[in-house]
Formats: sequence, structure tokens, C-alpha cells
Amino acid sequence: MRWRYRETVLALVTLAFFVTMVGRLAISPVVPEITTEFEVSNAFVGAALTGMWLTYAFAQFPSGLLADRYGERPIVLASIAGTGLTSILVVTAPTFGVFFLGTVSLGVMAGLHYSVATTLLSRTYDDNLGTAVGVHNSGAPIAGLVTPVVVSWVAIRYGWRPAVAITAIVAIPATLLFARYVRPTEPQRPDQRMRGRLELGPIVELLSRPKIAFTAVIALVADFTWQGLASFLPTFFAVHRGHSATLAGVVFAAYFVVQGILQIWVGSLADRYGRDRAIALCFGTAILGIALLVGVPGPAGLVAGILLLGLGMGWGAAVFPRFMDNLSADEQGAGFGLVRTVYMIVASTGSVVVGLLADLFGWAVSFGALIGLLGIVLVLVVANIVFDLGY
Repeated sequence: MRWRYRETVLALVTLAFFVTMVGRLAISPVVPEITTEFEVSNAFVGAALTGMWLTYAFAQFPSGLLADRYGERPIVLASIAGTGLTSILVVTAPTFGVFFLGTVSLGVMAGLHYSVATTLLSRTYDDNLGTAVGVHNSGAPIAGLVTPVVVSWVAIRYGWRPAVAITAIVAIPATLLFARYVRPTEPQRPDQRMRGRLELGPIVELLSRPKIAFTAVIALVADFTWQGLASFLPTFFAVHRGHSATLAGVVFAAYFVVQGILQIWVGSLADRYGRDRAIALCFGTAILGIALLVGVPGPAGLVAGILLLGLGMGWGAAVFPRFMDNLSADEQGAGFGLVRTVYMIVASTGSVVVGLLADLFGWAVSFGALIGLLGIVLVLVVANIVFDLGY
């Protein structure tokens, strides 16, 4: 197959997503070294990381507004370069206050990418958008697989600052390649003032559209589940299934690999058979995967559970194109950013809720609650397919 310009765009936005994900993941493996150097508690570093994820969520809507005004290319470039620069602020921080500021700023810069990149893909791919989004999303699990290993290895030999600095190292070539090979796009609303886009009425109108609201509910539950699993799967493998820390880490890495590979297939299914059918498949397999991991001991339950759960957590390749299908071309930048900000802020509580339920009632109940949430939404999606409800 002949390589086309749109494949270049897809490859480079995927690389950009990888960079922003590396930036967000690079700090976690070296938290003990950071607390020791700055003489602060885990709670203080945890607050910095929470601030990073919250600013990442809040940046989604403004990034769309900026892309509508100036085009997608400069915003993605700012995100890649800014992620690298703010990581330098983190690794050169002389005090914890500067570290905190750098970490929160990193969330802002990384948050500029996703909504804008997805809009750029929707303008580049007239068809097969689901497949393109699936490929783009694979940048995150690849980063999830590579980053902890590399950061831990570098930290052991050279310290936490050079380890976290790998973000800047990968950001430099990614920025140069994107600047060189991705062409500027025509802004959707170059003359409209930013203040006019922030009026409450149009925001409420967009969020209250039945198809947008329904998709936002799907995304909220899916992302809530992803957050909870990403935070506690290694602990679950060690405590509930009784695996060693090493095996728990290997299985967790395998989960990211499966998710990264299979979500491309999810996107292809969404393009071919419809978004809702692909979403139903994801939620159904996620439920089965969690149930196997909780209730079936031994290698068979572990392997099958990881495969099914990895497939299920590839939901983004079907859900995000569903948003785009229901937004006009001039709404996609700010509109998609808006809904992502809204549902991601709520979904960010997934880690807290899953951890609290595990402390109070055990891992079976905690993960069982995720099964219940996914099951409710699965029923709603299936009903929408079967009865053609128009959502």
C-alpha cells in the first residue's frame, strides 16, 4: 500500500501522544526518591500528581477553542514542546514548590494534545476514523509499557532527575518531525473571539443534546473504570490473586500491550459495523475479563482475563469517533474538548472510589462495582441498538 500524507499525520500525532503520556507517567516510578530529596510526604507528591491529572482534564476544552482559532498544528506543536519544557522545570526544581508548579504545568501542556489531535484526524480521514483513532490511542499503552521500565532503570543508575528528563529527550525529535512534516490546517473559526465561545447557553445546549449526553455517559463510565484499573491492577494481582510483585508488574505490562494492539481492531469494527456495536463488544468483554480475574484462579483465568479486559479497555477507538459523528465540523475542536473536560473530571474519581471500596469491602466487591457500572451502560447501549432509540 502506498504511503500517503494522512499516514504521516497519523504516525506523528501517535508519536506526540506517546510523548505526552511519557511525561505524565515518568514521575510515578520515582516518587520515593522525590519524597526523600524534598523531605515531603507521599501525600504532598500525590497532591502534585492529582493536580497534574486535573489540569490535564481542564485543558481539553481550551485546547479545542485555540485550535478553532489558530488551527490544529500549532496547538499540537505547543503540546509536544511544552511537555518537554515543563518536564525540564520538574527535573531542575530546587524546591518542592517549584516541583509542584512544574508537575501541574506539565498536565496543562500534555492536555492540549488529545482533543486537538482527534479533530485533526477527523479532518484528515474522511473514512476509517475509528481505525485511525485506535492507532493514535496506541501511543498511550506503549508509553505505559515502556516508561516505568526505562525510568526505573535510569533512576537506579543516575537518579530520579535524569530519569524524568527522558520526557524532554523524546519530545525534541517528536516536535521537530511534527513541525517538518505536518501541514497547517485552516482554522474553523479564525475570527470569533474566545470570550464568545465561553457563554453558558451554547455550552449547555451542546452537552444536553441526547446523542452527545449519551456518549458522554458511556465515556464517563469507561474512563472511570480505566482510571480505577490503571491505579490498582498491580496491587490487585499481588493481594487478591497472590502473585509476586514481579509477576504482577509483568501482567500489568501485558495488559497495556493487549490494549494497545486490540484497540486498533476495535476502531476497525466501529468503522465497519457501527460505533454502538463496537462499544457493546468492549463493555461485554471488559465485564467478562474482570469477572475472570476476580473469580477464576490459575493461569487460564489470568490469561483469558487480561485478553478480554485489554480488548474491553480499547473502547476509546469506538467512543471518540461517536462524539465526532455527532458534532459538526466547526464544533469538533471545542465541542470534543468540552465533553472530554466534563467527563474526565468526574471519571478521575475512579482511583479514589476503587481504592476506598477495596479498603472497606475487599477487591472482589471493588472490582464487582466496576462490573455493575459497565453492565448498566451495556444494557443501555444494547437497548439503543435493538430499539433504535436515537441516542
